[in-house]
Amino acid sequence: MAFGTHERSAVVTKTILPNGVRILSERVPYVDSVSVGIWVHAGSRDESDQRLGISHFVEHMLFKGTDNRTARQIADEMDSLGGHLNAFTDKEFTCYYAKVLREHLSKAVNIISDMTLNSIFDPTEIDHEKNVVLEEIKRHQDTPEDHVHDLLAEILWKNHRLGKPVIGSSAVVKKLTREDLLAYLRELYCPNSMVISAAGNVDHKEFVDLVAAEFGGLTGKRAPRVSQDAEVHLDIRLIDKSTQQVHFCLGTRGYAQECKEKYALAAIDSALGGGMSSRLFQEIRENRGLAYAIGSYSASYQEAGMFAVYGGTSIQNIKFVLELTQIECDNIRKSSVTDAELERAKNQIRGALVLGQESMSNRMSRLAKSEMYFGRLVRLEEIIQSIMNVTKDDVADVASQLFEDSKFAVAAIGPFKKHADLIKGSMIAQN
Repeated sequence: MAFGTHERSAVVTKTILPNGVRILSERVPYVDSVSVGIWVHAGSRDESDQRLGISHFVEHMLFKGTDNRTARQIADEMDSLGGHLNAFTDKEFTCYYAKVLREHLSKAVNIISDMTLNSIFDPTEIDHEKNVVLEEIKRHQDTPEDHVHDLLAEILWKNHRLGKPVIGSSAVVKKLTREDLLAYLRELYCPNSMVISAAGNVDHKEFVDLVAAEFGGLTGKRAPRVSQDAEVHLDIRLIDKSTQQVHFCLGTRGYAQECKEKYALAAIDSALGGGMSSRLFQEIRENRGLAYAIGSYSASYQEAGMFAVYGGTSIQNIKFVLELTQIECDNIRKSSVTDAELERAKNQIRGALVLGQESMSNRMSRLAKSEMYFGRLVRLEEIIQSIMNVTKDDVADVASQLFEDSKFAVAAIGPFKKHADLIKGSMIAQN
């Protein structure tokens, strides 16, 4: 089933194996590489409190040896191809991916398939990798500019699994057993929860044959995710830590993947904190010199989304920076954006999307995410057109929904006890 053509003769094709594994490829004939990924509907969104972090830990373990290869052999074989092998875990999926020269595609598929299907989960390796992950958790918690984003999600979605940190909990990771990991794979790593995508100089029929040879015999069926309302909580959480700066996130609800309002929110994100010309960057960094890092971002998932502002500033300035941030959000709520800001936002988003097409890894990822969220190919042209159709009234409507009463969830890490007097009267003193 061919979806059609993309720019410069790129063709996207989809095949579904009899067992339910979905295969997508985008042929880009003018490059010499291929990016391939195995995507699984398994992330922190699928974890109970008793196995918080298991998705991320399984990702680690799939690199630790199979029936056919040791961990060292996996690394050596990919390096011998001059390729790149990696993986990541997110809230709603896990991905194992490789980028290789086109002539090495079959070998790359064999390696990552072997990891996914034949990992042995050696007890000794499990113990070793627990120590690695525990150190990773410590590093994450010691890096406030990273940790504060997890804190915000926990606040916003404290009663929803989207609020759980992908990296997991040290207490839970320590207790994970080999049986836990194998049960998790049986439950979630099933044919109907897998999407295998490739982009680059790839022949679809050849790719399907390669994937079918590896995954055609996989059995099992994952139960559908149970949808859960993601109620937003605009609470405040402060972590006292002896840092030189206060790292903070202000957040509120955003939009799920299926919501068309996410395009107007993308324009708000760009105008408010999406670059060097944005309101927050110009006002807080350029005009006043109150921060080095200041910006905004939005995230969309199957059931919900969020919008957030992140910054880092000294404890002496935190009260003022939060006030300025609220003022800029309120200004957009009251007056939308200017014509120039909206045009700049559209060009910025369109440029990022089009330039991203130069990366085969980006193309591969877009194919898989489109399939997992929508069950179809959402064309780049369709996304760009949705962005270009956004009006100032659309922006005003979304801003009025998200910035009503200038209320936000606040997560912040900094030396609060030592300087409690400096935050009196600020929004974070409400805690």
